[in-house]
Amino acid sequence: MGGMGELERHGARERAVALKTDGNPEGKGLNGFLLDWYRSEPRGVVAKPQRQVLAEFFTSMLVLSASFKYKPAVGVENFLYWIDGTWSLSLIAPDEWSDERRAGFAGTCVLQRDMTWTISPAETLSEKQPVVDAIGRFYDGFAHMLDTDLTLEEILPFYAGRLPYYQRLYASALSRSIRGSVILGDQRSIRSRDWVQALPGLDRVLRIGGRRS
Repeated sequence: MGGMGELERHGARERAVALKTDGNPEGKGLNGFLLDWYRSEPRGVVAKPQRQVLAEFFTSMLVLSASFKYKPAVGVENFLYWIDGTWSLSLIAPDEWSDERRAGFAGTCVLQRDMTWTISPAETLSEKQPVVDAIGRFYDGFAHMLDTDLTLEEILPFYAGRLPYYQRLYASALSRSIRGSVILGDQRSIRSRDWVQALPGLDRVLRIGGRRS
């Protein structure tokens, strides 16, 4: 399919831009950055239905909005918390932490091979109103971001300079993954505003974004 060749050309261009702008990100040497870049290359990207693309875009952006200072690994469980008004991602499970942390537990997050994130919501999430409200606000902001005539590819966070190093690295990897799915699904010309029609409701978006066949 011609789309894969185009995807490879885009990837080469982005690597050149990344080398130019991120030669020494937060003290990392060029070799270290290149190694991180290649290790975060999306693998197994496939065409997906629009609602799946949007659900995974949403869950991934929610995870990447969290604070974390380690390099996530594919297939490893991470735990998302809403604590003191901010999102936090941790390798410490809720039953290993304090009651305060446990009360803010939103779900278990896993980085997939294609560099999207899935979230399995906490079983008691519906009972945690502050956490539910925080997810609702993030959902509203996500839907607002889609309210534009730009295509989905044009609003992807390929280079989110305001983010810390690892969040920025994985935001770029996520963008490459979603763009690949969009290209393979022949969905490139669809305006973001039209994508909104396929956005799952808040009560379903986490479960759809957390499900893998």
